[in-house]
Amino acid sequence: MEVLVSSAIGVLTAAGIYMILRLRTFPVVIGMSLLSYGVNVFLFATGRLVVNQPPILRDGVTSYTDPIPQALVLTAIVISFGMTAVVVMLALGAFIEAGNDRIDLDESEDDQ
Repeated sequence: MEVLVSSAIGVLTAAGIYMILRLRTFPVVIGMSLLSYGVNVFLFATGRLVVNQPPILRDGVTSYTDPIPQALVLTAIVISFGMTAVVVMLALGAFIEAGNDRIDLDESEDDQ
């Protein structure tokens, strides 16, 4: 199971970085989302991957899972959702202003 989770983290991170390096705004937004999903899965995996274990130690329980990574992931999901909404609005404003969604690194190409 650890190999599957680590492979998923690697694929999400690689796809996110690839999409961030594109020259259009929509793939950049998708890449940021994929990268944040990879980080969320990594944070969740740091709390030991166990099945049917309670998150809080109670009387009579000998084994439990760590609740801190779960709380961190929930917080990261909310923050990434808000930041994705902000970036989408910025990209939409740039698209309306410029008429296209290209990220131009060199302004001299438009003059030719």
